Amino acid sequence: MRGPEIIARNQRMKANMEREGLPFNAERNMSYNSRLAQELSKWGESKGKGDEIHDALFRAYFVDVKNIGKVEPLVEIANALGLPADEATEVLLSRKYKDAVDEDWRRCATYGVNAVPTFLAGRYLMVGAQPYEELERLIQHVSQGTDAPPQ
Repeated sequence: MRGPEIIARNQRMKANMEREGLPFNAERNMSYNSRLAQELSKWGESKGKGDEIHDALFRAYFVDVKNIGKVEPLVEIANALGLPADEATEVLLSRKYKDAVDEDWRRCATYGVNAVPTFLAGRYLMVGAQPYEELERLIQHVSQGTDAPPQ
């Protein structure tokens, strides 16, 4: 992605985030591989901290512009949530949750999910950040059992 594309992407993201009341740092100009963050998240879920770690990773990436593809910032996030830093380091370096994340990816591929976020309802996918009303319409459509895609 080049300069103008990054600026346009950030403007769309900022508008979407503001609409939903979510924080976003418009100065964010890098994308980082989130694979290790996904593995840390799986570990955090196993420790009963799923919601907390998801929120912290969101904030680290979209607000604090931290590289969530690196071990050090991920260990700091875990530690800030009261999770043991040494255990977080071991989990990340050993790739203990790699297979669990691989399985998530395989399951997503069977549904045709290849972007984040993607919402699956019934047999319909909705890709990308969406206004609440669009998600609500999708759910209502699926709950009515109609075969035609929502309009």
